[in-house]
Amino acid sequence: MTKQIFINLAVKDLQKSMDLYTAMGFANNPQFSDDTAKCMVWSESIFVMLLTHEKFESFATKPIADTKSSLAGLFSLALNSVEEVNQLMEAGLQAGGIEPTEMKDYGFMQQRTLEDFDGHTWEIFFMDMSKFPAQ
Repeated sequence: MTKQIFINLAVKDLQKSMDLYTAMGFANNPQFSDDTAKCMVWSESIFVMLLTHEKFESFATKPIADTKSSLAGLFSLALNSVEEVNQLMEAGLQAGGIEPTEMKDYGFMQQRTLEDFDGHTWEIFFMDMSKFPAQ
C-alpha cells in the first residue's frame, strides 16, 4: 500500500469549507464523505478530512483549539510555479479565504498564506532548488 497522509480539520460549516477547498483545487471523494465529514483529495496520497466539531470530538482526546485566535499547525502545499501559487490563492480568496500576510520571497522560494473560515493556515509555495543558496 502506498503511504498516505490524512490531515483532519475541525470545521464549523462543512459545506462552506468544502466549497473553499474545492476552489483551491481539492476534489471531494464521496466514498469517505457524509453529512459529518468531507474527504478532500489533493493527490493520490494526500487527503484533508473536513470534520464537523461533533465528528472531530469523537476522535479527539483534547479540546478543539480555536484556530481563529491560536495557531495549531501550518500546512504547506508545494506547487510547480509562482503562477500556480497565485492562481490557487486567487481561487481561495474568491471562495472566502483570507490572506493574513503579504507574499514572502526567499529568493529560491515564493510563499503565500491562505486561511480558511476556521483559521486553518495553509502555506502555498513554489520552490526553485536551482536558486537554493550553496552551503
